[in-house]
Amino acid sequence: MPQFAANLTMLFTEVSPLDRPGLAAQAGFDGAEILFPYDYPAKEWEAALAGLPLAMINTPPGDWAAGDRGFAAVPGEEQRFRDGFLRAAELASRLGAARLHVMAGVAKGPQAEQVYVENLTWAAGQAPDLTITLEPLNPDDMPGYFLNDFDQAGRIVEDLGLARVGIQFDLWHAARIHGDAAAVWARHSARINHVQIAGFPSRNEPGGGGFDITGLCSALDEGGYSGWVSAEYRPSRATVHGLAWLGALKARSRLIGV
Repeated sequence: MPQFAANLTMLFTEVSPLDRPGLAAQAGFDGAEILFPYDYPAKEWEAALAGLPLAMINTPPGDWAAGDRGFAAVPGEEQRFRDGFLRAAELASRLGAARLHVMAGVAKGPQAEQVYVENLTWAAGQAPDLTITLEPLNPDDMPGYFLNDFDQAGRIVEDLGLARVGIQFDLWHAARIHGDAAAVWARHSARINHVQIAGFPSRNEPGGGGFDITGLCSALDEGGYSGWVSAEYRPSRATVHGLAWLGALKARSRLIGV
């Protein structure tokens, strides 16, 4: 059975960010991911994590309130992207995060794709031990975001041909973009290097939407997947009161001896 990470940006929001890793460990999560861990010094995150593995962080998005969503595909912002990437790579190394989600930003057109490819090639060369993941985001939640289709992401990853650059399969976004998350998984599973789960259509606790999460976990085991499955959802109640899904999946792994 895969290792499960709690997205500490969305889960355990009943307490302050630095108190969330402890709650995640107590709840039975194997690790954590943090979308934007830039508001606290690294030493404070190190103390808060207290040995809890960190699965992934994102590159800095810029001014979120002003509409920034990263810069990897934004023409004219190459230096801003590269400065942010180096900052993220350094923090990921210090906190032990092996994966870094590179945010593409708001852009469109052939020039944006050219900038995106050039920046990704540069980034992979700067951090050869870091796994880079690219996440398509649905246009309803993220208007104007460059990477907004899993087939688009698959083509770009295939063209890059870089072993450490792959797709982040977010069940919520796959279902919102393509309507059938299972079909997205079937087409692109070989290129996926990080998985995020949530319920659909509510984006609450995982389950529903016609997607078999138990089957997904079995497929990951059979395929030798060595990454993480991260819980990135909006709890419908206090986080600790909605973790039956985690207990059920872990019980299944014990039953089958995984």
